[in-house]
Amino acid sequence: MTDTTSLLLERLHAAGLTDVAAVEPATGGLAATAGLARRGDGTPVFVKAFGEPPSDDVFAAEAEGLTVLREAGGVATPEVVLAGRDLLVLSVLRPRPGTRAFWERFAHTLARLHTTTRHPRFGWHRDNWLGRRRQVNTWDDDGFEFFARHRLLRWLGEPRVRQALDGADRAALERLCARLPELLPVRPACLTHGDLWAQNVMATPDGRPALIDPAVSYTWAEVDLAHIWTTAPPPEAQVFFELYAELTGLDRDWRDRMPIIQLRQHLAVIAQFDPDWGAADLVRATLAPFRRRL
Repeated sequence: MTDTTSLLLERLHAAGLTDVAAVEPATGGLAATAGLARRGDGTPVFVKAFGEPPSDDVFAAEAEGLTVLREAGGVATPEVVLAGRDLLVLSVLRPRPGTRAFWERFAHTLARLHTTTRHPRFGWHRDNWLGRRRQVNTWDDDGFEFFARHRLLRWLGEPRVRQALDGADRAALERLCARLPELLPVRPACLTHGDLWAQNVMATPDGRPALIDPAVSYTWAEVDLAHIWTTAPPPEAQVFFELYAELTGLDRDWRDRMPIIQLRQHLAVIAQFDPDWGAADLVRATLAPFRRRL
């Protein structure tokens, strides 16, 4: 047994799940340690932990996000078995099938989430977590102000972001934020998953699309769309974008907005990971038109 699986087994036993005898490592996540275990009655469970949790409420916030996506948004999510300070235990999902039909179904799922959960304000009743960093969700009536302050400028104080972006980059981001009302259309807030890259799209045992690892808030639906669009979706997912745009009435220019909206996720990646998989280069490319020419 590896150090990783030993940690998970120790946490399971400490939480009272002493009927688990062994844990197998799971792949796919970036911020936390994860594994698959089997209860004494044969029930499989997914187990997730941090070596040192970034906060006492990190897993409670994630469990809440899974529940609200399911209950308010009609999205399949894993059942929460246990959500403690040191451990999250969930029911097991399946890898998503690599078919057009699955992505067509997911287009309907995400469109329903975004069109049936509109909210008059932007934010959430509590802060939650994007990886190992706090996602600030202070309520705001103005979507542009909320996105600028809590989804973009919020990252400039992070040490890795300060190292990656120079003064000209930071000034360009501030100029972009000031011009958001010119660059993006007015859109209502709705319930969003908040960390919707392709790895977080899975399937239920009966094949329905299901989501994991949320960082929920009420904000623009295109926050979710941009994350899938810009993180190398598989070829069969192309039908998803076409159908989602049709179901939600997106205008023809939606693709042009994706790099600006995805700045939020690129900045979060820079803040947490080294190497950053090219995120800083993508940020600089998007900010290039906003660099002041002297």
